Amino acid sequence: MSEKKIKIAIAGVGNCASALIQGIYYYKEKQNIEASGLMHEEIGGYRPWDIEVVAAWDIDERKVGYDISEAIFNPPNCTAVFQNEIPKTGVKVRKGKVLDGYPEHMKNYPPENAFVLSEAREDSLETVAKVLVESGADVLINYVPVGAEKAARFYAEACLKAGVAFINCMPTFIVSDDEWAKRFESEGIPAVGDDIKSQVGATITHRVLTQLLLDRGVKIDRTYQLNVGGNTDFLNMLERSRLATKKKSKTEAVSSLIPYGMDPRNIHIGPSDYVPWLKDRKIAFIRLEGRLFGDVPMYLELRLDVEDSPNSAGVAIDAIRCAKLAQDRGIGGALYSISAYTMKHPPIQYTDWQARQMVEEFIAGMRER
Repeated sequence: MSEKKIKIAIAGVGNCASALIQGIYYYKEKQNIEASGLMHEEIGGYRPWDIEVVAAWDIDERKVGYDISEAIFNPPNCTAVFQNEIPKTGVKVRKGKVLDGYPEHMKNYPPENAFVLSEAREDSLETVAKVLVESGADVLINYVPVGAEKAARFYAEACLKAGVAFINCMPTFIVSDDEWAKRFESEGIPAVGDDIKSQVGATITHRVLTQLLLDRGVKIDRTYQLNVGGNTDFLNMLERSRLATKKKSKTEAVSSLIPYGMDPRNIHIGPSDYVPWLKDRKIAFIRLEGRLFGDVPMYLELRLDVEDSPNSAGVAIDAIRCAKLAQDRGIGGALYSISAYTMKHPPIQYTDWQARQMVEEFIAGMRER
């Protein structure tokens, strides 16, 4: 068994954090048994069970003050439980800076579905940075809600102060922003982002289908992707004013593959509605319309039904290990390969096969850029 460890901090102890932590212990139990669901069992000597949570922040009263092993199962978390036994870690969830992380409309929904704001004292930027240093965190993974632009940047700033690698799973443009990327590079700190692309989710599936049609000579005229779900992410996104970067991120992930301009009215990609009883299930409806040989029309429709947060964790587990590997090698700044492979809005978009090849080369020790 590897003795190398990756110490991580988590901002936002929601469903994605729950699936990630469950997965660490699930694969630890399965390490001598053939187990499915991993893109890489080992990266740079690191296996999933070499990841250890050493700090965490949230703003919900049912998370703050609880051991992380309990907090991940507390409401409003509703993802699948595939690993019941999570040992006490001694890591208690701290109260993060609220900023724009609490959508006001959640007050109108039952507490079992929505955030309930903790009255505990918030950690300042200096305190967060201090905790990161004192805990020995190598990497912070950002899971604050969509639309929490200030909160996402708050944790990015803390990572810069503490010298901790940053993974931005949310659609706030930080790693893909030139100024932020330069700051991480000048400090020699690895950064991965922005907006996580699930293992087999709506975005990666839509991209693969789009590339298939393009490779086969089909002219794509129109496409949409409609998503519904029942977790707090979908409830949060009912406030459409919080969706500007999310919609841009998801749309560009697909449109970046199309080598000709499309009328914006003919490409619609974005969250659609909240259905509470779906819980952490996400259902995506994808349609592409195009023209075959002789301009004969063709239509393709697909329905994808997945548990949203484990789908995300299946990618985060690789992003964390690549960020640590970059740290071990003294590589700072935006990591183009793993960002392109695991994120919807990376600094540079590549086709998925190119991004995968770049990741394999990076793991093997070739230059990141």
